[in-house]
Amino acid sequence: MTDIPVYHFGEEWKRTAMCGDLRAHDKGNEVTLAGWVRKVREFGELTFLDMWDRSGLVQLVVEASDEKLHALFRSLRSEDVLAVRGTVRKRPADMVNAAMGTGEVEVEVSAAEVFNRSKVPPFNVTDKSQASDEMRLKYRYLDLRRDSMQSNLRLRHEIALKTRIYLSGEDFIEVETPMLVRSTPEGARDFIVPSRLQPGRFYALPQSPQFYKQILMVSGVDRYFQLARCLRDEDLRADRQPEHTQIDIEMSFISEDDIFALAEGLMKKIFLDVAGIELETPFPVLDYDESMLRYGTDKPDLRFGLEISDCSDIFRGSGFSAFASAVEKGGVVRGISWPGGLGQSKSQIKKLEKLVRGAGAGGLATVSVDGNGVESPIARFLGGGEIDAVLERFGVSASTPSLIMLVAGGVPVVEKSLGKLRTHLGEELVAGNGEMRFLWVNRFPLFMPSGDGGWEPAHHIFSMPLEKDIPRIDSDPGAVRGHLYDLVCNGTELGSGSIRIHMRELQEKLFGVIGIGEEEAERKFGFLLEAFEYGAPPHGGIAIGLDRLAMVMAAESSIRDFIAFPKTQSAASLMEGAPSEIEEGILEELHIRVTDRNERE
Repeated sequence: MTDIPVYHFGEEWKRTAMCGDLRAHDKGNEVTLAGWVRKVREFGELTFLDMWDRSGLVQLVVEASDEKLHALFRSLRSEDVLAVRGTVRKRPADMVNAAMGTGEVEVEVSAAEVFNRSKVPPFNVTDKSQASDEMRLKYRYLDLRRDSMQSNLRLRHEIALKTRIYLSGEDFIEVETPMLVRSTPEGARDFIVPSRLQPGRFYALPQSPQFYKQILMVSGVDRYFQLARCLRDEDLRADRQPEHTQIDIEMSFISEDDIFALAEGLMKKIFLDVAGIELETPFPVLDYDESMLRYGTDKPDLRFGLEISDCSDIFRGSGFSAFASAVEKGGVVRGISWPGGLGQSKSQIKKLEKLVRGAGAGGLATVSVDGNGVESPIARFLGGGEIDAVLERFGVSASTPSLIMLVAGGVPVVEKSLGKLRTHLGEELVAGNGEMRFLWVNRFPLFMPSGDGGWEPAHHIFSMPLEKDIPRIDSDPGAVRGHLYDLVCNGTELGSGSIRIHMRELQEKLFGVIGIGEEEAERKFGFLLEAFEYGAPPHGGIAIGLDRLAMVMAAESSIRDFIAFPKTQSAASLMEGAPSEIEEGILEELHIRVTDRNERE
């Protein structure tokens, strides 16, 4: 039997400093460091080793005259784990590395102990690694050693810490709510957990603490917050995961303005203390309808202009039948003026047309304006007055040349297509500028048409309608707006919230609009409705995505890099192989039988 090497971590190897903290003022100090090998380099009589821990990297050096240490260092490979003892000394002037925090110093090693050897990693554990996403997730413990990932985890920690400090200072109480809850419809699918003690019954994992935080307001808690784990069985995108963390906030006896002021104060504190970014408050506020008209989206990026203008009145009765017909049928003609668009080739214009067609538009009409006049494929169908009116609508003249792009059709299609076009054009304008532009979008529709000719909640059914719209609930649900609001930054929705319904009668009325009758409402939500009958105060709140907030602050595009152990697009964890099959004995205890596909069909 091969002897198993035992590397003992004794008192003599307790760290006295972190690798990345050493500086020129530590010259002459004896230190004990522990960490991982990043790289070994041999230069004649000297062997250099880059050693790192979560604080950073430092250079170690061993003289060839110490044969035992020299041989040990030459045997080390990337990601081996060791401790060293040595003396901090300044590097020679021509060896100073200004790009490193520890670049002025190195440690002359006098003793070392190896604690573990590493296999050759499947990819280079540096930020220059070209490893695939699948490889990074399978070996997540290696991926997390990269400097950028260590930085992301620390950033997330700092955001969470500042949140707790700020909200505690605003007299909020942190309360944990259950993870095993009743399954209730909230818009996404629940993850279901079977009960062993109550056969045939199931818990759900919470999509949000919605009901509990409302009941906490009924309980008199008044100001609640939680860094809440939320789980939703939904299709994934770059900014979504099946489990995420949200900064969950609820307050009693407040209005929208109170929520706005609190969230703005929180954002201002976090961005200043964590990233050194001074935010200008209050944030601008846009009605949902105005946001869709001007930007084609309910989460507009305000770092650039390219606002959408409506030209429907210009083309009503126009000789250009495609536009005139759209307006006659109740649709619209809208467009964007792109100052940087002149000189685009036909193939580039076709790519833009493909983009809007992909969003449902029938096509893209262009009008080019430069010092030589106007050029457009649709010019022969238009009268001079129509061209002039379009130029005036967009504020374009020979002295302000531009490419005007127009789309016609139903309102939802035009909004979506121009919204995508505007975002696409704006990406190059703001790349790397570091600006943070916040806004609120509020007064969302409370209901949207369902596939069966009825109505369903546009967000969730527990939001208070605008007082002036309550009389329309029965006659015109689609016109009812809610005290609903989103916090948006740089085109990303960071959080959503609303003023809640706190009266049983109104809540039951809204249930009726979406087809939930009295019996079903009692079965699914009876506990909440009953709580409303015992003195429920007016209340409201907001939930801000912690992972998404960290992503935006770091100017990245995927929340996966801000979650320690994320899932793939198919909600799988490649590292440990979840989800997995369950042993038959455990299934029997849970009174569950798994059927194969043929049996189900």
